[in-house]
Amino acid sequence: MTDDGTETDLDLGHYERFIDECLDWNSNVTTGKIYWSVLQKERRGDYGGGTVQVIPHITNEIKSRFYHGTPDGEDRISIIEVGGTVGDIESQPFLESIRQFQHEVGRGNAVLIHVTLIPYLKASGELKSKPTQQSVKELQAMGLWPDILVCRSERPIPEELREKIALFCNVPKDHVLQNLDVEYLYEAPLAMEKENLAKVVCGALKLPCPEPDLSEWREMVHRLKSPESEVEIAIVGKYIQLHDAYLSVVESLKHGGIAERASVKIRWADAEEITEENVAERLKGVKGILVPGGFGTRGTEGKIAAIRYARENKIPFLGICLGMQMAIVEYARHVLGLADAHSSELEPRTAHPVIHLMPEQDGVTDIGGTLRLGAYPCVLKEGSLAEKLYNAREISERHRHRYEVNNEYRDSLEEKGMILSGLSPDGRVAEMLELRNHPYFIGTQGHPELKSRPNRAHPLFRGLVHAAAEYQRQEEGFYGQSES
Repeated sequence: MTDDGTETDLDLGHYERFIDECLDWNSNVTTGKIYWSVLQKERRGDYGGGTVQVIPHITNEIKSRFYHGTPDGEDRISIIEVGGTVGDIESQPFLESIRQFQHEVGRGNAVLIHVTLIPYLKASGELKSKPTQQSVKELQAMGLWPDILVCRSERPIPEELREKIALFCNVPKDHVLQNLDVEYLYEAPLAMEKENLAKVVCGALKLPCPEPDLSEWREMVHRLKSPESEVEIAIVGKYIQLHDAYLSVVESLKHGGIAERASVKIRWADAEEITEENVAERLKGVKGILVPGGFGTRGTEGKIAAIRYARENKIPFLGICLGMQMAIVEYARHVLGLADAHSSELEPRTAHPVIHLMPEQDGVTDIGGTLRLGAYPCVLKEGSLAEKLYNAREISERHRHRYEVNNEYRDSLEEKGMILSGLSPDGRVAEMLELRNHPYFIGTQGHPELKSRPNRAHPLFRGLVHAAAEYQRQEEGFYGQSES
């Protein structure tokens, strides 16, 4: 999810984390978008009734996206990734568009970098270059001649193998770069700098290549690889069988750990298996609890039980989107005494819909059309923990939800000790919550994990890791005193 509300795959999130830029809809081009745009143009009559074909209509549409977002008169270098595998039928129109694009702008103005695999055969103890040769041959048959080969490998590529690849793939030997497996993902830019990727690319484009300042990134990697402590934080979710569903959350916890010089150990807790009876057993020993977003009723009672456990036992807690909404439900049930309080999204018949549609959304059935997507502003309460963490009064977070805190219950919640510490600028939408007399209990309607960076951890995740480490130190001190 980008600031402008574009929903993309995980790769774009990694790009944002590495380059520390907020990308937008121009940065993600899918087959569906291309064909949809062409169909709309055909319906408008843009093609004058002519037959719509892959070439030139689809390829022209793809090429037009290469220039989107470039201000007039400004020269920029565009990095264009074509996903998938060479030979896949899905990517053929995109590869043909790349061929045409390079032909139009000139080979000296467009460099083709091909990422290939050099597998290691354990049985024979050797690296094999045949997959790379075959992949390059496939590209050459399409009219694409790679300028640089980035070879993925789990073992160092010897010089003689590089020479062989260069010979059979028709590239200079110093354009055959190895991309070795690294222990941590964030080491990859440093590894590629060591391989002189930037110098080779700039040389191919006949551009100057000043020495980059990677000191901050190196320091970040050093902190990642040499933590001074370890804390265990539970992620209570219902998609935990597929860890990639929470990839941005996991990465953000790592970022918080980097900032706090702590290694974050994650305990995956299945919300569907957690009950009021077993929650203490399932979450025993964790120093922090995070309840991420999600849709649907499945696992919500387990999330509520985990939130109650965090609240009553003063365990640091962060609730994101649905996690914040379930924190409202839990508080309404067990503090306000509204036993059947719920979200009207999950239980339409509840007598106390503490989470409800905004009035203007009632009766709208097209869910996708009413989701709050993208960045929304938020004003933080003066003196709140949220204001302290962000070190600002006005912030912006990305959203992806439809239901909000029901304003009819806001006074009751605050009278019982909850602080609605973040509101929309007009005061109508509750964006953040926290609790008095709790070391760290924060909920946010946004998705802060989408704006965290490895060298600039998001304040809410850094705060959670810091609070978890402090909770651990206090716990260790308590048990140490008891033993003495």
